[in-house]
Amino acid sequence: MNKRLQSGEAEAVISTLGAELVSFRRKDTGAEYIWSGDAAYWTGRSPVLFPIIGAARNGEIKVDGQAYTIGNHGFARRCEFTLVEESDTTAVFLLSHSESTLDSYPFKFKLYITYTLNGNQLELGYRVDNIDEQDIFFQLGTHPAFNCPFAGEGSLADYFLEFDEPEHLERLFLNASGLLISGKSESVLHEAQQAILPLNHEMFYDGALIFREVNSRQITLKSKLSATSVVVSYQGFPDLGIWQPKDAPFVCIEPWHGVADSEHFEGELQDKEGIIRLPQGADFTSSLTIEIR
Repeated sequence: MNKRLQSGEAEAVISTLGAELVSFRRKDTGAEYIWSGDAAYWTGRSPVLFPIIGAARNGEIKVDGQAYTIGNHGFARRCEFTLVEESDTTAVFLLSHSESTLDSYPFKFKLYITYTLNGNQLELGYRVDNIDEQDIFFQLGTHPAFNCPFAGEGSLADYFLEFDEPEHLERLFLNASGLLISGKSESVLHEAQQAILPLNHEMFYDGALIFREVNSRQITLKSKLSATSVVVSYQGFPDLGIWQPKDAPFVCIEPWHGVADSEHFEGELQDKEGIIRLPQGADFTSSLTIEIR
């Protein structure tokens, strides 16, 4: 089932499957900014990553010495959420633990995703409630894919990412199994005062660009050929992935809290990079805002 949100300027469509944003477009031009999910490149559009990000070594997590099989990016993106609250401009989706989730992740939780459309700005609010009788551990991430070029205008080489803070970005690499390669990195923005990252297809041929502890809390996808831009703002996501399948007509800007396992990781879930430890009865909140300018 899809839920449609509308304002005077824009329209957003969210599927109950994964509580995934499947469309965000301007009403005046009809321009669509979210990837279509064409299987020729990637069937995703804007999945939520929970309770892990990326790959787990050997396809499993360990809790108290017991191994649990889990897929890349966790299971939330493949689960049916319940629409628990709605209006013309707001929708609240809920995923709760179940027998199925407990088979791969042995914790009781509630995951709420709230969409709020205000003009040409769409906010995604994330909340995880710990309803277990113990601390729970998880990672949480976003994965929106933006059509690029905009409306077929120009090529990817005409586009760039602008960070709101000067960055010295050190790129991490993944192996064929999706695990971080130990000891391998590359400076992408070399100078401490740089805030512009030019885009091209070749930069993604070795996979996603992965960065830990990014300073910026806003990244703008811009074109040299147009005044149109997509602004991605976020809170509670210190890490970042930027990704595109080979020569695809879209770019993913992915604020994360956590990253994939390293190729030599042998610890438990609570030892993973960027893990969130949430005490019994507590909640964790974060947000992502997409604005069309």
